[in-house]
Amino acid sequence: MAGHSHAANIAHRKGLVDAKRGKLFSKLCRAIYVAAKSGGADPNSNLRLRYAIDKARSVSCPKENIERAIKKGTGELGGESFEEIIYEGYGPSGVAVMCEILTDNRNRTAGELRKIFDICGGSLGSTGCVSYLFSYKGLFLVPLKSATEEQLMETALEAGADDIVTGEEFFEITCDPKSFDDVKKALEEARIVTETAEMRHLPSNSVHLDADSARKMLKLRDLLDENDDVQNVYSNEIIPEEILAETA
Repeated sequence: MAGHSHAANIAHRKGLVDAKRGKLFSKLCRAIYVAAKSGGADPNSNLRLRYAIDKARSVSCPKENIERAIKKGTGELGGESFEEIIYEGYGPSGVAVMCEILTDNRNRTAGELRKIFDICGGSLGSTGCVSYLFSYKGLFLVPLKSATEEQLMETALEAGADDIVTGEEFFEITCDPKSFDDVKKALEEARIVTETAEMRHLPSNSVHLDADSARKMLKLRDLLDENDDVQNVYSNEIIPEEILAETA
C-alpha cells in the first residue's frame, strides 16, 4: 500500500468525520439496518452486521440507536428500503475516488454526486473506471508508541497479516479480509492500541497533490461526507502535511 503520508491522510480524515458525530451516527445506523436486513439480527452469524456494530461502537454510537437500526432491518419496526451502489469518479488532478452509497433514490443521489464532483474540479465516471486501482483489505494503523516492529511481527503476522509498513507516525498492517478477525483479536489480546481497524478499499498507487488541488480535494471529501447517502469514500491522493494542518 502507499506509504506513511497516505496513513496520515486516513487518520486525519477519520478524525474529521468522527467530529461530525450526529451525521456519522445516522450513516452507521443505516449500514447496520442494511446488514441486518440482508443477513439477520445475530452478529455471531452475520459478520457484516458485527463489523457494522463494532464500527458504530468505536465512535460511541448510542446502544439504543444500534438496537433500533437492527429492529428496522429485521422488520420489527418500520423502515426504509435502501439500495447499495458504488459510484466511481475522478477528483482534482485525476485522483481516483470510490463512493459506497446506500440510497432510497438512485437518480437523486447520482445527480447530487455529479454536482459535487463538478464544483470541486472532478467528474463522476462510469462503473469500473477506477475500482481496478483498489484492493479490498483489512487495515490497522498502530501508533509507533503503541508497539515495536518486533512485537507486531510476532503478533500480527502470526495471526495472518500480509504486510507491515513502518511510517513516520504509524505502523500500517494489512491483511486479507478473511484474516481480519484473527488479526484484530491478536492485537487486542496483546493490548496493542490501534488508531484504525477496519475493512477498506486500499489504492495500489497514489497521486501527490499540490496545495491548490489538495484544497479542492479536501472540499470534495467534505461535501461527499456531508451527503446522507454516502457511506464511505476511498481515494488515492496524498495531501501535503501543511494543507492538512490548515484543517486540524
